[in-house]
Amino acid sequence: MRFMVRFLGFLFAAGTVVFLVGVAAAAGLIWHFSKDLPDYSQLQDYEPPVMTRVHAVDGSLVGEYARERRLYLPIQAVPKLVINAFLAAEDKNFYEHGGIDFTGMARAAVVYAQNFGSNRRPQGASTITQQVAKNFLLTNEVSFARKIKEALLAMRIERTYSKDKILELYLNEIYLGSGAYGIAAASLVYFDKSVNELTVAEASYLAALPKMPGSLHPIRNRDRAIERRNYVVDRLLENGWIKQADADKARKDPLTIASRNTGAHIFAGEYFAEEVRRDIFERYGEKKLYEGGLSVRTTLDPKVQVMARKAMVAGLVRYDQEQGYRGAVSKLDTSGDWGVKLADIKSLSDISPWRMAVVLETSDQSARIGFQPPRELGGAVSKERQTGLITLDGVKWARAATGNGRGKVPTSVAQVLQPGDVIYADPLFKEGNPVEGQYRLEQLPEVSGAMVAMDPNTGRVLAMVGGFSFDQSQFNRATQAYRQPGSSFKPIVYSSALDNGYTPSTQVVDAPIEIDQGQGGQVWRPENFSNGKYLGPTTLRNALRLSLNTVTVRLAQDVGMPLISEYAKRFGVYDELPNYLSYALGAGETTAMRMVTAYSMIANGGRRVKPTLIDRIQDRYGHTIFKHDARECRGCEAPDGWKNQTEPQLVDRREQVLDTMTAYQITSMLEGVVQAGTATVLKEVGKPIAGKTGTTNEAKDAWFVGFSPDLAVAIYMGYDKPRPLGKGNAATGGHLAAPIAKDFMKLALADKPATPFKIPAGIKLVRVDSKTGMRASPGDGGRTIMEAFKPGTAPPDNYSVIGVADADGRISPSQSGGQPDAGSFIIRPGTGSLY
Repeated sequence: MRFMVRFLGFLFAAGTVVFLVGVAAAAGLIWHFSKDLPDYSQLQDYEPPVMTRVHAVDGSLVGEYARERRLYLPIQAVPKLVINAFLAAEDKNFYEHGGIDFTGMARAAVVYAQNFGSNRRPQGASTITQQVAKNFLLTNEVSFARKIKEALLAMRIERTYSKDKILELYLNEIYLGSGAYGIAAASLVYFDKSVNELTVAEASYLAALPKMPGSLHPIRNRDRAIERRNYVVDRLLENGWIKQADADKARKDPLTIASRNTGAHIFAGEYFAEEVRRDIFERYGEKKLYEGGLSVRTTLDPKVQVMARKAMVAGLVRYDQEQGYRGAVSKLDTSGDWGVKLADIKSLSDISPWRMAVVLETSDQSARIGFQPPRELGGAVSKERQTGLITLDGVKWARAATGNGRGKVPTSVAQVLQPGDVIYADPLFKEGNPVEGQYRLEQLPEVSGAMVAMDPNTGRVLAMVGGFSFDQSQFNRATQAYRQPGSSFKPIVYSSALDNGYTPSTQVVDAPIEIDQGQGGQVWRPENFSNGKYLGPTTLRNALRLSLNTVTVRLAQDVGMPLISEYAKRFGVYDELPNYLSYALGAGETTAMRMVTAYSMIANGGRRVKPTLIDRIQDRYGHTIFKHDARECRGCEAPDGWKNQTEPQLVDRREQVLDTMTAYQITSMLEGVVQAGTATVLKEVGKPIAGKTGTTNEAKDAWFVGFSPDLAVAIYMGYDKPRPLGKGNAATGGHLAAPIAKDFMKLALADKPATPFKIPAGIKLVRVDSKTGMRASPGDGGRTIMEAFKPGTAPPDNYSVIGVADADGRISPSQSGGQPDAGSFIIRPGTGSLY
């Protein structure tokens, strides 16, 4: 008995020693690993990289920019279903433990012992809190040291932060595959839904991803992904978080993934979105753009954007097809599975409804075509094969392109298409309706161009088309292509004259002129487009309406190029304009964006506008850091609501670039261009429109720039490597660019009232002879118009013509009617003087 007592005492003493040694060892380990623990207090100020999102005026998504696709959601915005799914998959006791799940650790230790020496990765027993510690503060190293640090940090984090805060950090930080970080981004990437729209099956799939997102790919490893998803569904049911019926339905649901666009999210908005991206990058830098979580509200109107693209593409295609058919995009062997071969050929993704196809067989009346099959999320070619027919009606435009014109109209489809031809096809329409199963041959245009639509009162860009296809070329011709504007620059010349004493009735001679360029330069002889036809003395209104070059040059001589250069700079068309008279005819280079901005200042009464694609930018906390509208609003900050106080007033301190009355005069003259000048095609719009066409030397660029009271537009068409668009009237701005503007403005202004341009106070409307500009007399009949004059000016009572003089400095009528005719003038070379 005594021996037993001593033995038990020994065991107790030994146990005590072992216990104390163990405690001391544990304390030592804790002390050792605690020395190098990172500062967990930084979690309080955690700002994860969050993607910048760009929205249109109606709130629709334009684009997203991020290195890590993440949207930060506060825990209060996360649905209970989603929270429960992640708890079921990762840590069902999360709200009970203190940071460490000892039961789970014991289970992991047993599994580790069983697998010792097998080179298998040890089973984790990390709680959500431990995962937060690892993801935010530690590395992914597989070691006991890291696990100890992780456990120590987890306990400290639990003592410092609430459970909801810890869960919020976890749900926003975890990587869930396919470039998605956090549940909000993953919900969009996989299902194109917000988190509050997720079903039980979808939430369970997302909850299954954190441990092995690559191994649970919804396409490459579909069976394994569904198995793991159903495991989470079972855990939800086991914990009583869903009903049996919900679980049964979730297990049966297919794993359907919605392919979500990672580029521009608005059809035809790619050029606009990229321009916004560049703007943000220049303002705030790369880090803020891709990690700052900015919310950008742009000026883009999706409806107007689609209208602009439709009109611009139609114009480019119309011109290109008039030049003839250049042949197939490529050729391929159609034996075997043609779909896989066709899928390997790069096609443009942003030219819907055009689709790439291969010709399978042809006859005189039709060709059977097979469409390029889509690729699934995993990259595999879809097994679906679609076919259609191109009939003779669909190829009638496709006359062969020849060096000196076009060939004959095809009389059979086989003359145009051969089996193996890779082409683009578009649904065939008859009388405005698509013909089922029938398609039209299409051709990617070689010619390009740009369009910008702007609110002339604010400078807000409503739509932008930078070319035929962003996928084909990311070069934005609306902002980056510097082209000669030709005669569309003339309104700037005429504005400078009207702003400095001239009137729309001022007469300038239209006759041949020679300009001695000096210093051995050749004599410059500008000509009108009319091939040698001249009108003699003519009013500025008629000269602009008919786009007379010699009148513009004489006017520029009289006004002075330095003054015109100053106005061009004011309007933002050029930064510096050389003092050569040829630049008065638009010989300098500028952009469509600059031109539409200049015309907007005319349209709005002469106020400066700064073009913008962005209305407002907010940071990740909702604070506004940029706002385009800088006008002061007096009385807008009423803190106590409406109490019959004075109405708020907007104070507009923008610079007056052009006198308001001058702006109306030039607007009225540009209306004449549309009503009876070079842009009469726009009369079809049926609304008040003012504008000017432009055609450069050798017809390398064709322009139209114009506006209604609330919409300004600039369009140019030309080859990227400039070459003539053609000869004669067929290659002018009135024939190529103005019809595009007509098509666009008919759509954009369809539901707008026909509001006339506002006449400013002080303007006098006087009836004048439309040809001479002099005050109308009772016998002038239908040749009169109402002309706008500023105070202190009036129609001329006799001829005073700029650009001609007799030997004594006088001009005399050549006929009793009082009006000299064009043939009565002889122009002295280099001066334009009469002798």
